[in-house]
Amino acid sequence: MHRSIATVSLSGTLPEKLEAIAAAGFDGVEIFENDLLYYGASPREVRKLAADLGLAITLFQPFRDFEGCRRDRLQRNLDRAERKFDLMQELGTDLVLVCSNVAGDSLGDRQILVDDLRLLAERAGARNLRIGYEALAWGRHVNTWQQVWEIVREGDHPSLGMILDSFHTLSLKGDPRAIAEVPGEKIFFVQMADAPLLAMDVLEWSRHFRCFPGQGEFDLPGFLAPILKSGYRGPLSLEIFNDGFRAAPTRGNALDGYRSLLYLEEKTRLLLEQQGQPVEPGVLFAPPPASRYDGIEFLEFAVDDTHAARLSHWLTQLGFAEAGRHRSKNVSLLRQGDINLVLNAEPYSFAHSYFEAHGPSLCATALRVRDGHQALERACGFGGQPYRGLVGPNEREIPAVRAPDSSLIYLVDRDAEGHSIYETDFELKGTADGGVLQRIDHVAMALPAEAMDSWVLFYKSLFDFAADDEVVLPDPYGLVKSRAVRSRCGSVRLPLNISENRNTAISRSLSTYRGSGVHHIAFVCDDIFAAVERAKEAGVPLLEIPLNYYDDLAARFDFDDDFLSKLAYFNILYDRDAQGGELFHVYTEPFAERFFFEILQRKDYAGYGAANVAVRLAAMAQARSGHSKPRL
Repeated sequence: MHRSIATVSLSGTLPEKLEAIAAAGFDGVEIFENDLLYYGASPREVRKLAADLGLAITLFQPFRDFEGCRRDRLQRNLDRAERKFDLMQELGTDLVLVCSNVAGDSLGDRQILVDDLRLLAERAGARNLRIGYEALAWGRHVNTWQQVWEIVREGDHPSLGMILDSFHTLSLKGDPRAIAEVPGEKIFFVQMADAPLLAMDVLEWSRHFRCFPGQGEFDLPGFLAPILKSGYRGPLSLEIFNDGFRAAPTRGNALDGYRSLLYLEEKTRLLLEQQGQPVEPGVLFAPPPASRYDGIEFLEFAVDDTHAARLSHWLTQLGFAEAGRHRSKNVSLLRQGDINLVLNAEPYSFAHSYFEAHGPSLCATALRVRDGHQALERACGFGGQPYRGLVGPNEREIPAVRAPDSSLIYLVDRDAEGHSIYETDFELKGTADGGVLQRIDHVAMALPAEAMDSWVLFYKSLFDFAADDEVVLPDPYGLVKSRAVRSRCGSVRLPLNISENRNTAISRSLSTYRGSGVHHIAFVCDDIFAAVERAKEAGVPLLEIPLNYYDDLAARFDFDDDFLSKLAYFNILYDRDAQGGELFHVYTEPFAERFFFEILQRKDYAGYGAANVAVRLAAMAQARSGHSKPRL
């Protein structure tokens, strides 16, 4: 299918938008009228600019308040339409979007609406142009696709067809299934937009909160599938009204838009196959299937020698042991249970460049996958940027792709060559594992507020992760919004966190990192008390939790005093979900004011302890300010 996007979806001037749209990979573009009006070049010059970039102008839009207008305005509207037809022919497009009338004095008589649109189609047809009629969800008399189809069918003119927009149907909880019965040739154009589910005026919702497919909560494959069943094979386009998008970097946002269409096509193709009605090859994007995951293979920290020594000491206190040194580089491996942590202080390396830009930080995450090269092929198909570093003698080359913050995501086939990557790259020690931490539970990221949707789309498309619902959490200095992405098997879990308030812990983390960064890493154990006792005895600096918190636990849960005292002594937080699942967890103080560690024990508990985030953030704020009171 031809992939298109409306210029209103992006920031910038019209040339900037067109250049970004072409660079992202789109075939076509909808020219939004205001973008043309505010640009100094003629429509013919815009046509040439688009053509030079390899873009077809798929649609001109919008033409408003035509059908059912007051009868004394009809001729004026027809004259207005003829001027727009002149403009369209100079632009080189044959299709105009006519949206349903919203004027309070418009007429709703069905025959008048049909006659007006037939008359407009006759005028357009005489010039080899077409009229695409679209229902606005807030239209005065026409606001559903079914009404549009009835009018188009009764108008019975070859130059009159439907334009379908997912937002206008799904925002009203409309049912798109019967679109499959509409003749495909009468659907002239399809626009897609996702959105979060909000309880608000539909016009305000549409104008400010649309987003790309995969970033919201609409069932877009369920909308597109019946359209394809109808036989429609025309352009698939994005029309996104979003305040944040109007300020976002033009090229990056265009790339997200293109990626979102590929994601939608894949999900729609899979849905049609499940329904026993696959479309012909080449119509919808068909990347390699997503890999099966088996957790996080390793985390790599960018450090210098000083921070490597300090972080290694911290990790040793947490029960990690140095398991090996790299054969040719200044890189060490620490292990405990199924956890592998790599400390990279090698000069003139990717890690060194990352350290120079962000300080001590997590520069790479390695995912265990079934087939690393297939996983990389899929990621690149969705616009992921592959990475190939310098490979030394006898080192294994690991497929990798850059994350949105330019850190690396390695795709590791476990023991793909009969031995592990550590056996290949490291001189391993025979250190026995006496630790109690078992595996990495989750890795939490701090992101700029405007970056959340882009990161969610990145993981959903490249790796077929699922995204949990957004939760809002209180910080002493504002609010934090969190949305976790996870592999469908649950072995990889990545909470993504943003804040629009500048003094919250998330905002401070962004300032420290000079961009996105990992702010905490959680390890799983089977016995939280044994793990924390060991850490406490080893001198791990644990976050002090106020005793008032445990008084509240006593009021909420049926714990005896001895158990509560034990929780308080070890600074262990507790939560219980509606199904009776339990979570015990404890936090360290931050390392180098950048990231901290969490030790947790789950008992049939799936969440992240959202109920305890407020007390954790408050305790961290008190520790920073020096107002924490010593335990007596």
